[in-house]
Amino acid sequence: MIKLPRTTAAALAVASLLPVMALAGECPPDQKLAEPRELEMAPDIGIKRPILAAVPLTGWRDLGEMSLRLRQLTVLPGGVVPTHWHNDRPSIVYVISGEIWEHSNHCAVPILHRAGEVTPEFGDSHGHWWENTTDEPVVLISTDVVPWIDSPHYESSKGVRPEDEAIRRDDM
Repeated sequence: MIKLPRTTAAALAVASLLPVMALAGECPPDQKLAEPRELEMAPDIGIKRPILAAVPLTGWRDLGEMSLRLRQLTVLPGGVVPTHWHNDRPSIVYVISGEIWEHSNHCAVPILHRAGEVTPEFGDSHGHWWENTTDEPVVLISTDVVPWIDSPHYESSKGVRPEDEAIRRDDM
């Protein structure tokens, strides 16, 4: 029997429920933009983002030196997930607790995401930032495909900060 750390086991349990959970809030149809708008460059404020698990995808379906990463993000009251894009970094976010606003370049108004909702993030010019305007922390589970840190392409990965999100083979 394989024994997993509690955080990894909990994250896998949550991931197994994703197919039955509700999709997150969406942009109202009358607010969807035909062309993406320019986004302000929101700063990185009040976020904890430990990596719960990562698995190298090197050699799988010619993906190159990539990994599948699972993180827990805690966005403190007043916290901001900075402006970033998902052109080449597919992601799925599950809201564990709280409410958080997404500012998307494809929607004229902010989008509210609540606990129990899931939102996919991917596509050409898919840019956004998130904001916690409540008095409570917001907890998110995020999965994404990113370059493996030992890859020469790691530094150029959009939305990944090597200084606080190192994925190393010896850390696994």
